[in-house]
Amino acid sequence: MNAVIIAVLIMLVLSLARVHVVIALVIGALVGGLIGGLGLTETIDVFTNGLGGSANVALSYALLGGFAIAISRTGLPDVIVNMALAIVGKEGDSRKKALSKALIFIIILTISCFSQNVVPIHIAFIPILIPPILKILNELGVDRRAIATVITFGLTAPYILLPYGFGAIYHDIVEANMAESGLVINRSDIPTALLLPVAGLIIGLLVAVLITYRKQRNYKTRELMNSQQILEKNYSKRSIVFAILAIVVTLIVQIYTKSMIISALSGLVVIYLSGTMKWKESDELVTNGMKMMAFIGFVMLSASGFAAVIRETGHVDLLVEQVAGVIGQNQGLAAFMMLLVGLFITMGIGSSFSTIPIIAAIFVPLGVAVGFSPLAIIALIGTAGALGDAGAPASDSTLGPTAGLNADGQHDHIWDTCVPTFIHFNIPLLVFGWLAAMIL
Repeated sequence: MNAVIIAVLIMLVLSLARVHVVIALVIGALVGGLIGGLGLTETIDVFTNGLGGSANVALSYALLGGFAIAISRTGLPDVIVNMALAIVGKEGDSRKKALSKALIFIIILTISCFSQNVVPIHIAFIPILIPPILKILNELGVDRRAIATVITFGLTAPYILLPYGFGAIYHDIVEANMAESGLVINRSDIPTALLLPVAGLIIGLLVAVLITYRKQRNYKTRELMNSQQILEKNYSKRSIVFAILAIVVTLIVQIYTKSMIISALSGLVVIYLSGTMKWKESDELVTNGMKMMAFIGFVMLSASGFAAVIRETGHVDLLVEQVAGVIGQNQGLAAFMMLLVGLFITMGIGSSFSTIPIIAAIFVPLGVAVGFSPLAIIALIGTAGALGDAGAPASDSTLGPTAGLNADGQHDHIWDTCVPTFIHFNIPLLVFGWLAAMIL
């Protein structure tokens, strides 16, 4: 049996069975390593050494969580909540509620898309924006699974299609790794090749928002801070101004330094200097914020170890050979099998940027051998990479929405984020990626 398939299947099955995703990743890595012939000691060593690959990301998310709680202490989120509640209108005003829901969806979608290309801060906006508006979502009866699909769409579709911000990085990785694998392409062809797969994502988003999760879903409104802290809150125009200033500073620093750690730290410094947070309470507040985002950090660390074990087994190349032996010269079957292989690899690693080098090394020689055009191979590689972000338990594009939507403990990572995004994005990606490969 192929170690890659077994490891990913074990990880997914355990996650769906509500085993914590970190435990599922560790068990999947251990089993995959043993099946791949590494031995228990070597598997543990490879997994442990691989953890460092996401240490920077883990610390970044922890500081972002602390910054988010600090922002909430300034009163800015409450101002936003009160303004939004004014838009909602009186209970029973269905037309106004529908308009309010549409407005919130558009705002979240716009910010999510901008976070990839216009102001490339990735998921840094989630802990700042989402927890404070949970009250509004509860008031409107919004199904949070719909919000999860909106955010994940915004975190994936723009960089896949548009060569700006994170999209420029993604397209550079695709072009460079295809060249290293023996196929030189024109970088400007990448958006053309990925237009159809992104159309599939758009269809999936519309289905999720307008059909699947259209009905009202009820949640309990819970305070995100304890009662004593709420009683002590004393907002002012000054605190609001400094909150906005802290956000602007964070965005500017992120753009110029390319470091989420430094940008989050800069925002915290502004909040500290404003005097909005008392020194005696700052330690507890920032620590609570770090706890909120710590989940992402631990999953990303575990995913790095998991990916290291999978690569070390050498079964990725074996999987390619097995697929090549099955497809022969049948392009339709080849496209389907290549995307299926890409799905298994990227679902396990959870990062499109990290898996493109692996996917390109597999798909370029296989695609050329079967007779696919360069555009078709680009579509297959780009689509397979995107499969790792949409629906994967270890992807920051699913972990980010969960961290925000589960701030009050009412949103399950697997069943409320991963399963909905997998159904509405990965399935359309497979279908439209296959169509693109056959048409181009």
